[in-house]
Amino acid sequence: MSRSPFRSSTSLALLALAVAVAATTIGCGDDDCGPQGAPTSGLVAGDDQITITYGNLTAGLNNDCPDADAPDGIVSMTIMGQQTDGTGLLTLCVSRPDRFASEELGLGNDVAASDVHVVDVTGSANNCTFRLDTTRPPTGTASSDGLCNNGAGTEGFALVVDGALSLQRTCGTTVDSVSVTLRGRVAVAAQ
Repeated sequence: MSRSPFRSSTSLALLALAVAVAATTIGCGDDDCGPQGAPTSGLVAGDDQITITYGNLTAGLNNDCPDADAPDGIVSMTIMGQQTDGTGLLTLCVSRPDRFASEELGLGNDVAASDVHVVDVTGSANNCTFRLDTTRPPTGTASSDGLCNNGAGTEGFALVVDGALSLQRTCGTTVDSVSVTLRGRVAVAAQ
């Protein structure tokens, strides 16, 4: 008894359909979406005396810092996390997630002048509290690995930051400003 060529053709067609449906479900069409093995904690603001580590990051298309020049359908993305070794919080806003998927974007604290807006950085370390010093703009870049569907994917992505910023430090009654780096590669889950 010989095999029917029709049955093989039908099986191949069903297999191709299953692959197409799976690719649509993933969002990128392959395994490039998601945090790419990045740890859930490890974005560090610090210098030789201060270490403030952030993690448990989530992102959502909340339209908190829209870009007036963005193409239709592009919604700004807010990334939020918490200090894993203290009581602080971190908030960034990406005005163009469509560009964030493929480019390094500049850090800053002015929505009109930066692609990745550093909204809030707070923390605690060495019996002191810290908050973003908005009088000195952050510098450096941020990018993503595995960001799909302009931030609308459910897989999350990896955030990569290589920058510097100033923090206002309060230790008892003493208040001053310290310059720190903000660096690391950390997973971001979808909200």
